[in-house]
Amino acid sequence: MRAFRLAYDGTEYRGFQRQPHGETVEDALFDALLDLEVEFEDGSPVGYAAAGRTDAGVSARAQTVAFGAPAWLSPRALNGELPASVRAWAAADVPEPFHATHDAAARAYRYFLYAPEADDGLAEKAATELSGEHDFHNFTPDDEGTERALSVSVRRDGAFLVVDCRAGGFARRLVRRLVSVLDAVAAGKRPPEFIDRALAPAPLSGPRGIGSAAPEPLVLVDVRYPGVEFGVDDRALDAVREVFERRRRRRLAGARVAGELLAVEPSE
Repeated sequence: MRAFRLAYDGTEYRGFQRQPHGETVEDALFDALLDLEVEFEDGSPVGYAAAGRTDAGVSARAQTVAFGAPAWLSPRALNGELPASVRAWAAADVPEPFHATHDAAARAYRYFLYAPEADDGLAEKAATELSGEHDFHNFTPDDEGTERALSVSVRRDGAFLVVDCRAGGFARRLVRRLVSVLDAVAAGKRPPEFIDRALAPAPLSGPRGIGSAAPEPLVLVDVRYPGVEFGVDDRALDAVREVFERRRRRRLAGARVAGELLAVEPSE
């Protein structure tokens, strides 16, 4: 068994996990492994599991997958068959019972919230109140596994509030709904007392319910496995940085173009 760290630009995919409609990161990964003649069983690589299922549009820096892989399969070899938007950069040999989902001790997500006029004090207070052990049933469509112990922190970075969330695991859409509430409180759209209401046993629905923040600013930044040490493939990591630096520059240029379009004026 080998475990691999993956970084990917999720804005091009319908999510990580395979589904009937739309291209996913897992589709790209499985296609690459088939081309590399990795052994499959019932449609998946033998022993396969992933650390988590990121939603459509969500990116990752340290998604982790594990499966029965030949000893020669390195991150560089895997990248030779993957699309540029998905890159492997580290690997570790793991014992046969290893399960990338169940053996993860902690996961960390980071959200880049554009909030130039937000009240930083209210944002920090909201993060503190959302931290700790709570039943987050109003923050997820899941009916089970809604009780979680979370650490939520926020810091200012220019026009953005960077929201970091860490837990053993996350229910569906939990991070994006946490960010939605934090944003609403920091922007004065919801009173601080709304957090107590959202964490209360009574359900929130309809106009009073909690919507999800946009997926594109969210990144899975870390997954921890006790006792597992990943060896970084330096050449693969260099290639990862080159690929995503080019993408960063294209998006900066795109933002400037959008800014220029905002300056449109009627002709005289």
